[in-house]
Amino acid sequence: MKVYEKAPAKINLMLDVLRKREDGYHEVEMVMTMVDLADRLEMEELPRDTIIISSQAGYIPLDEKNLAFQAAKLIKERYQVKQGVYIHLDKKIPVAAGLAGGSSDAAATLRGLNRLWGLDIPNEELLALGAELGSDVPFCVTGGTAIATGRGEKLEHIMNPPQCWVVLAKPPINVSTADVYGRLRASEIMVHPSAAAMKQAIEAQSFPDICGRLGNVLEDVTLPLYPEVQQLKDAMIRLGADGVLMSGSGPTVFGLVSKESKIARIYNGLRGFCKEVYAVRMLT
Repeated sequence: MKVYEKAPAKINLMLDVLRKREDGYHEVEMVMTMVDLADRLEMEELPRDTIIISSQAGYIPLDEKNLAFQAAKLIKERYQVKQGVYIHLDKKIPVAAGLAGGSSDAAATLRGLNRLWGLDIPNEELLALGAELGSDVPFCVTGGTAIATGRGEKLEHIMNPPQCWVVLAKPPINVSTADVYGRLRASEIMVHPSAAAMKQAIEAQSFPDICGRLGNVLEDVTLPLYPEVQQLKDAMIRLGADGVLMSGSGPTVFGLVSKESKIARIYNGLRGFCKEVYAVRMLT
């Protein structure tokens, strides 16, 4: 038996950091949603007790460093599953891009193995397992659109934004999330974007208000360190995207676009800056 799972990328419509917690994590408030750029996972049971991961992408680890591997190991140990699994990972989401590709792969692995092995793990337990693997994994388990608080694991699901195009562009650099958060001084943040305001804009299905309320405090750290990200933002605005923001800790920048007629110009213009450009739809 084989099972298949799709692992979509996420973007942050807003990301605020409130403070650094005593456990070393940061207290965050984010509005996250998913876009139609996705990895695809194929899972097949193996008779021997092992985990094997393969991928066409030559640049990702296929061992314990891979979040999908960690998810498979966690579910096997927690539910005492003695069968092995072969997972093929068809990678489409850029790595270290602020799009939660690894977290979405882990979430897809949890969902897929729950089905493959007939474990009947309830959703609340899958979310708790996801939280053990990483802050973005619980959101990726459920998908949709949500306000995330705590370190990102506490979720309030809200209405999806109105359908629109999303142009994603990743410059040829990798950004360490841990490094960005390590350099952030939460007490020095001057302007805090509002999750409540973004929720209100989404509930009103007002595309202009959503674009006007985009915000990400991590830009204050990433943009000075990596001028390529600022150049991409400026280019996207100049080419006519309606709302532009860095996703997560970067370096990917996304542009929200209401009119399909603008897409070709924005896409082709950005290809002059970087090779990894995607024009996709919001998942609603």
